[in-house]
Amino acid sequence: MQTLPDHFIDTINAAIENKQPLRIRGGGSKDFYGNPQALQHSSILDTSTWQGVVDYEPSELVITARSGTPLAELEKLLHDHSQMLAFEPPHFSTAATLGGCVAAGLSGPRRAYTGAVRDYVLGTKLLDGQGSILSFGGRVMKNVAGYDVSRLMTGAMGTLGVLLEISLKVLPKPAVERTLRFQASTPEALAIMRRCTAEPLPISATCFHNDQLYVRLSGAESAVQTAHARLGGDEIKDKDDFWESIRDHTHPFFQEGKSAEKSLWRLSIKPTTPPLSLPGKQLIEWGGALRWFVTDEDTDAAVIRKHAADAGGHATLFHGNKTAIPVFHPLSPALLKIHRRLKQQFDPAGILNPQRLYTEF
Repeated sequence: MQTLPDHFIDTINAAIENKQPLRIRGGGSKDFYGNPQALQHSSILDTSTWQGVVDYEPSELVITARSGTPLAELEKLLHDHSQMLAFEPPHFSTAATLGGCVAAGLSGPRRAYTGAVRDYVLGTKLLDGQGSILSFGGRVMKNVAGYDVSRLMTGAMGTLGVLLEISLKVLPKPAVERTLRFQASTPEALAIMRRCTAEPLPISATCFHNDQLYVRLSGAESAVQTAHARLGGDEIKDKDDFWESIRDHTHPFFQEGKSAEKSLWRLSIKPTTPPLSLPGKQLIEWGGALRWFVTDEDTDAAVIRKHAADAGGHATLFHGNKTAIPVFHPLSPALLKIHRRLKQQFDPAGILNPQRLYTEF
């Protein structure tokens, strides 16, 4: 009887022989993300049944699990031990898996204050495009041997390998959380967010939309109470529902961005950037570093990307029906050359999620 990795290896070998590209898919919660050309590949390598926690010792603050493990199941286990995935990964649906979480490289509201997905990846086991099982990193925090290939897989969208196992650093859950709300204009909200960053306050999330600024405090009771007194603002009661709606894009702002006649853009820029003069509705996270825009479908992508580049960042078409433009910000010639060489090294036959990340390969 075959083990599941054996089945994966056979599938990859058959794809190489038949020159058939593979679409790597876990729970499918992020099928919308990436260049739509990749979805045309009819042959799917399904990792959703490769589930289970391989190793977890709460006192070590490290968990290792298979890529198909449901994200909700993993987070429940951590919650039962008063721990969490500090980067607060988006789910987008109940089908979200750990492998998809790491492959997409997306982080939630805590990202600007606790770090991104790649900051918590300690090790990975993967299957490359030649059917070889490779292991990188480990299950300890002070693992510095060799190249940091594990973090390279974060955000690679499955173009360099099929994730089999991932080891992650986890953190204790904060003792207390409180969310404050302020009435503010866009410049006022950005100024408050800059103040939150500059001062030693226990901030774990910020969000601004429709003249309402939300600031989440996380930490010890005394620290949260002191910060609230210092900042002011009104405490909201449905804080968990609110931040979950921002994390998973169930908030009305994001729902509008998913409509057929609209596009949802994600601009990652310098947090000190003044308000951007772009058309459409806006939502700001990460202390000003993440700016979401819902625009009309015919808004010029080049204009949006120029605004992002001028602000020291990049723009991603997160949701939209424009198949003629790349979803991700175009790479410079030097970076494109590096990406091509990495693709050639890990997937010389070019069968793993081709064009999902960049249309050039």
